[in-house]
Amino acid sequence: MYLRLLHLQLFRNYREQWVEFVAPKTILVGDNAQGKSNLLEAVELLATLRSHRALRDRELVLEGEPIGQITAQLERESGSVDMTITFRSNGRRTVSLNGESLRRQLDFLGLMNAVQFSSLDLDLVRGGPGERRNWIDTLLTQLEPVYAYILQQYNLVLRQRNAFLKQALHRDSRSESEVTQLAIWDAQLAAIGARVIRRRARVIERLAPLAESWHQAISNSTEQLQVRYAPNVAIENMGVETDDPAKMQEAFLERLKLRAIAEQHQGTTLVGPHRDEVEFTINQIPARQYGSQGQQRTLVLALKLAELKLIEAVIGEPPLLLLDDVLAELDLTRQNKLLDTIQERFQTLITTTHLGAFDAQWLKSSQILTVKAGQIVDAS
Repeated sequence: MYLRLLHLQLFRNYREQWVEFVAPKTILVGDNAQGKSNLLEAVELLATLRSHRALRDRELVLEGEPIGQITAQLERESGSVDMTITFRSNGRRTVSLNGESLRRQLDFLGLMNAVQFSSLDLDLVRGGPGERRNWIDTLLTQLEPVYAYILQQYNLVLRQRNAFLKQALHRDSRSESEVTQLAIWDAQLAAIGARVIRRRARVIERLAPLAESWHQAISNSTEQLQVRYAPNVAIENMGVETDDPAKMQEAFLERLKLRAIAEQHQGTTLVGPHRDEVEFTINQIPARQYGSQGQQRTLVLALKLAELKLIEAVIGEPPLLLLDDVLAELDLTRQNKLLDTIQERFQTLITTTHLGAFDAQWLKSSQILTVKAGQIVDAS
């Protein structure tokens, strides 16, 4: 796939900006806080409908304006497609495809695929379990757009069950109707939670060997990475296979029974994929607590390269690669491994504050855009 054209209107610090991409590699150069990352964020939103930098849509709209918009022209093997996301500072966003509004945002997902790599991604290793759950959920949403709906339904049931538990907090007993109501929430949580667990387990099973292979190559076979899915409902210990939905739901319900008293005292749901973990070990040592900064960077780079290869294998086309000021974070060995992998295969958008990190051949084959105060000028 190839992003041909991007049009930003009242988005972040861009009032009106057209960008035509004319080379497989585009380098966006400029000082910090000029809008380089904002452009990559626009592409990320087109691919995932998520931003790792904004919690609310009003943050995406130019200050003082009611509406902002991202429009793109994407070329895929199946043909060209026009994509638009409209953000409202005080309301719900809308999406359209080839000029037609879509009733479900789910139908917008999977059209564009992208892997983003920024300095913030070190939180994948150093941060809490929520960082790793968000990472794997974002990947799954691109591979299986229906997963976004499954996760949305799970979070809805989880909120409703938590509200029920909070209502009954500190009460010694529940009425018969409350017991019945909780059993309904349990059944719903287990049914949809099992679907989340199964998909997470499957994607980690495919991603792990790719990441482990890349890590070995980058570390010159001196380190061995292991990526392991650690679901809160410990299916391995119960002899439950992830491809057996009925047994998994049974294990889920059994775990809920075991934690029932604790949940009653704490007023919150203690069982389910919202408490899953993805574990990384290097030479059998936990990377989060004991990995050096260099090891953690190698790990994240291996994960991102694995994402590229997995998306390409599943989708059948190479995804876009978004590198947000990340080359400065990598030493020469890691830089070379990343740049060698990209070659001309993956359309790549790179932000940087200076061009010194790139050799002459790279600069010659790249489109170079200068970004200053929400204005982009072709400097190639």
